[in-house]
Amino acid sequence: MRKNVQLWVAVFLCICGVVLLFCGFWVKPTGEIDNTVLIAYGEISTFAGSLFGFDYVRNTAFKRGLNDIEKKLKDKEEKKDE
Repeated sequence: MRKNVQLWVAVFLCICGVVLLFCGFWVKPTGEIDNTVLIAYGEISTFAGSLFGFDYVRNTAFKRGLNDIEKKLKDKEEKKDE
């Protein structure tokens, strides 16, 4: 459950960051939000999303690697017992 939430937050932040980065090029300053604010927030969101995504991939790959090692050890023990 936690990993799914983390993955969706990472995807959401990356998408929002990229959208805001592009909006920074097209939105004219209306006196309320300057394009530098949009660009800065977009960069921060993209960075945060990439960190979430990196952590998700790292944890998933680590668990997959442990499962592969356990499977190989179990197969080796079964062959040894035969």
